[in-house]
Amino acid sequence: MTITDTATPPVLSATRRITGVALASISGVAVAVQSRINGELGERLADGFAAAVVSFGGGLVVLLVLVPLTPGGRRGLVALRGALAKGTLRPWQCLGGMCGAFLVASQGLTIGSLGVAVFTVAVVAGQSGSSLAVDRAGIGPTGRQPVTRQRLAGAVLTVLAVGLAVGDRLKDPGMLALALLPLIAGVGTAWQQAVNGRVRAAADSALTATLVNFFVGTVTLLVAFAIDLAVRGWPTGHLPTEPWLYLGGPIGIVFIAIAAAIVRFTGVLLLGLATIAGQIVGAVLLDLVSPTAASHPGLNTLLGAALTMVAVLIAALAPPARR
Repeated sequence: MTITDTATPPVLSATRRITGVALASISGVAVAVQSRINGELGERLADGFAAAVVSFGGGLVVLLVLVPLTPGGRRGLVALRGALAKGTLRPWQCLGGMCGAFLVASQGLTIGSLGVAVFTVAVVAGQSGSSLAVDRAGIGPTGRQPVTRQRLAGAVLTVLAVGLAVGDRLKDPGMLALALLPLIAGVGTAWQQAVNGRVRAAADSALTATLVNFFVGTVTLLVAFAIDLAVRGWPTGHLPTEPWLYLGGPIGIVFIAIAAAIVRFTGVLLLGLATIAGQIVGAVLLDLVSPTAASHPGLNTLLGAALTMVAVLIAALAPPARR
């Protein structure tokens, strides 16, 4: 049997699913912080692609040092090579980093205008529906996950909750057009989480899967940046001196590693919903504590964030689907 087969996955306990949800929610908060950092970096450099290269490239440098130094990382590289040679892992399943690259690029290109909260709602809208489809197709390591009424309700309620949170920001047609980039990035995020979980299963190492993700993403961004340079020329901004603006890559390492490790316990939909909940909470807190010109959270934003958490609990507590 190959890794692409759809054998019946084991039934996992509610404790493991809840633990996975908690970890995914924490990583979602980290994603919101990463979005603010990369958005600010894109503003300073006056080029979203340049900011994405700096963020992803910084994470890749850390992993190129870290993975060979750890026994698990070295074993993972050997196992990954063997899985690709045997065909138990397909080359296209190693391309999740392309979607991560697009997400990071959209952070640098749009957050300065959209704000973290509106950027998040666009990602959510794409990720929720895509997660259902990815689970149903069995792309992730848990195999096929039927679309039950409770899981569907959680996904729909999540979109409604996030819409409530930032709906007053979506009245500007220009903003809606700009939000298409994170919307498409959200669609790709679900597929990225699924295939990264496959790589982790083949390598038996979340760190190795994260390295593959960052390598592919960095190569993708370098190509995009080269095209950007050919069209628009060198960025007019300058590299900032504040160290915190270079933390986007390391934060991404944490997020990708957690997602690759726990997707086999949660499935793609539940992982996505829990991450979304963390992103919403993180985005609201950032916009409250450190507001920007594009952010002004109000009562609806706070109510939407609370409703998002309820939606995730509905999906998390759903009983395992029977075949």
